[in-house]
Amino acid sequence: MCDESMEEFSGATGTGASATFPMDVSALRVKGFVMLKGRPCEITEMNKSASGKHGNAKVTIVGEDIFTGQRHEDVVPAEENLDVPNVVRTEYSLCDITSDGGVSLMDDKGDTRDDLKLPEGKLGEEIKVKFEGDGPDLMVMEATNIN
Repeated sequence: MCDESMEEFSGATGTGASATFPMDVSALRVKGFVMLKGRPCEITEMNKSASGKHGNAKVTIVGEDIFTGQRHEDVVPAEENLDVPNVVRTEYSLCDITSDGGVSLMDDKGDTRDDLKLPEGKLGEEIKVKFEGDGPDLMVMEATNIN
């Protein structure tokens, strides 16, 4: 879940830590993170093509922007390094949705957050329907830059 007031991910940091670090393409995995088209993305698909007669193997990486949900795709040489964003991923149990769209969340330590709103659009509706159903506890995730 993403706070509407959250700032866009950028290369600038205030703590002196780098917003990204290089990683070999062969070390990337689905569900991991990578910068695609300048945006921090969670990898949803990776496909490696065999090396051709005149070149090296290529890897097609498909990812979803961790802040906007937009899909990005890139094709890179298998031996290349790509930037990986420093991301903190926090999971919460969804405790309540208020009539004005506010949400109450609890982390694994029992601490609660009441400062977030339900996302607008399809994602917000999907969360609301699942929360109101009789299914298992609903977990939501917040992804933020380490800074």
